[in-house]
Amino acid sequence: MNPNLIIDASYFAAAFLFIYGLKRMSSPVTARSGIQVAGLGMAVAIIASFLYFFNVSEEAKPHVVTNAILAAIALLIGLGWAWSSGKKVAMTAMPQMVAIYNGLGGGAAALIAAVELLGGHATGTIELVVTILGALIGSISFSGSVIAWAKLDGRINKTWRVKGQQLINGTVMLITLAIGAYIIFGAHGQAPTALVIAFFAGALVFGVLMTMPIGGADMPVVISLYNAFTGLAVGMEGFVLQNPALMIAGMVVGSAGTLLTLLMAKAMNRSVSNVIFSNFGVSGDEQQGEIKGSQKPADAGDAAINMRYASKVIIAPGYGLAVAQAQHKLYEFVKLLQDAGVEVKFAIHPVAGRMPGHMNVLLAEAGVPYDLIFDMEDINGEFKEADVAIVIGANDTVNPAARTNKSSPIYGMPILNVDQAKQVYVVKRGQGKGYSGVENELFFADNTNLVYGDAQKVMVSMIQAIKSLEGGH
Repeated sequence: MNPNLIIDASYFAAAFLFIYGLKRMSSPVTARSGIQVAGLGMAVAIIASFLYFFNVSEEAKPHVVTNAILAAIALLIGLGWAWSSGKKVAMTAMPQMVAIYNGLGGGAAALIAAVELLGGHATGTIELVVTILGALIGSISFSGSVIAWAKLDGRINKTWRVKGQQLINGTVMLITLAIGAYIIFGAHGQAPTALVIAFFAGALVFGVLMTMPIGGADMPVVISLYNAFTGLAVGMEGFVLQNPALMIAGMVVGSAGTLLTLLMAKAMNRSVSNVIFSNFGVSGDEQQGEIKGSQKPADAGDAAINMRYASKVIIAPGYGLAVAQAQHKLYEFVKLLQDAGVEVKFAIHPVAGRMPGHMNVLLAEAGVPYDLIFDMEDINGEFKEADVAIVIGANDTVNPAARTNKSSPIYGMPILNVDQAKQVYVVKRGQGKGYSGVENELFFADNTNLVYGDAQKVMVSMIQAIKSLEGGH
């Protein structure tokens, strides 16, 4: 059978599996199988890539064995590292793992472009333009994702901002684009090696410069944006290689990442350009003004008993829940409330946690039924009916200043309306602020009490309080 026919059929099958897998990922019920289907598609694409070794030109045949061995070694190293790290990664570290894996995808696309440019394989103008754009976007995605990973992993703890930051960034980008334009229209793809290296260096530096000033509050949007960049770069390099699987996979990832980025930016009431170029949260206290009221502590046991005798309780989880790994104890507490006849629901903000869907995955890991979990727009109207709202590890996503205080840096950002519940309990480790650096007005409200402590320990105390109460009866 013709090897080209087998390769083309394999790529078509891989593309179908990618798209079908992504479709199944749209629902929590089918998401796990969707990932497995997409993984099968990737396996098919990898096998198809090795089939190229049986269909090379005569001049390339002496290198077939060497290249096949190198490809197999690279594949084994990648599989081993991914399997090992994937099995060990904690749920709290999932965002940084996604960031670094995404960056590697962008880096791979950039390396494909580097081979094309350094080898002089890309000659046509259109081919060169696509190659350069893929190299630029892939390089920015790689270096930017590495910085995002380092920030999320705590290896870089500060945002780096200097006077004239945007001017510096713009200059680096213009120089990089000028070199790219010369490679295309001046050298016609036959540029000196030093110039090609300078182009990639400029793109990598820009990715670092663009990401360093961005604060932690915007990291979910940044991860999603770089995901879109990686997909776009992969799609472009797929066009250069005339590889349909890369083109389709890249377009699917790029379009999905772009849509998710826009939706998340909308959920924060900000544009993508504002996320990238603003100094969000730099001087939150100065802009916000003085907050009236005081923070009122409460005992975990008292809060639990109050919820036990409530009719309706809504839970707003945040990143603090993930840090404490308290999701299992939380669901144990929820089941105790349900056994007592309390209606319990979970409210999820679009940017809760450090990446899209973080809270949904966390709750699913604890076995929380999907029909108890509601998106912000579906549950916000119910807070007025709730006897108690309990916030666990969330901050900016429940700050009423976003709705009421025009001087606040987060004004206009859609939030969970937890402040409208009759009673609010906030579980937090201390008196720290959110990622935005803005003080939370909810913590000072008359109907709010703060339960200080690690969420895991607080939930244990709440469970014990309910059980001792039931035992007393």
